[in-house]
Amino acid sequence: MASAEERVMAGLMRAALAGDESAYADFLRRAAALVRRSVARRIGGTLPSGIEDVVQETLLAVHLKRQTWRSDEPILPWLSAIARYKAIDACRRKGVRLEMAIEDFAEVLAAPETASQTEETEHIEMAVRTLNGGQQKVVRSIALEGRSIKETAAALSMKEGAVRVAFHRGLSAIAQRFGRQT
Repeated sequence: MASAEERVMAGLMRAALAGDESAYADFLRRAAALVRRSVARRIGGTLPSGIEDVVQETLLAVHLKRQTWRSDEPILPWLSAIARYKAIDACRRKGVRLEMAIEDFAEVLAAPETASQTEETEHIEMAVRTLNGGQQKVVRSIALEGRSIKETAAALSMKEGAVRVAFHRGLSAIAQRFGRQT
């Protein structure tokens, strides 16, 4: 039996995939809160300054991969898996060793790469290419190359606050351009 949170989140995502922008905004707000709590529990003491970066990267991945969620499947494990991988990537970038139970990865250990994954990568690249130069560099650095806000700021000779703003605006621009497509 699905939890109340599962039913609400799945309903919001179904509505979002059908074009309901307010449902999508509500879904993202709730997802951010869930991911923030989950990531803080997993890596909070290890990487406290990276929690918001992981939340933002997770929301970007959710946005770009929302079409991969099977509406007849639970959404919270899908969301949790994305957040888990983003947390692991963040720890890896910082050189932090993070140990997790193998059971957390059982569903994907033997998953072969599919043609749809290659197609997804092409769609992500297409979305990022629609951004202006500065936003494109920032989103590419953080979301595709896996750099942190701090690393991106140093690489692009920008302030961290400016990187956060450019990243957020870039994600918003992608959401506006592609958010209505289902």
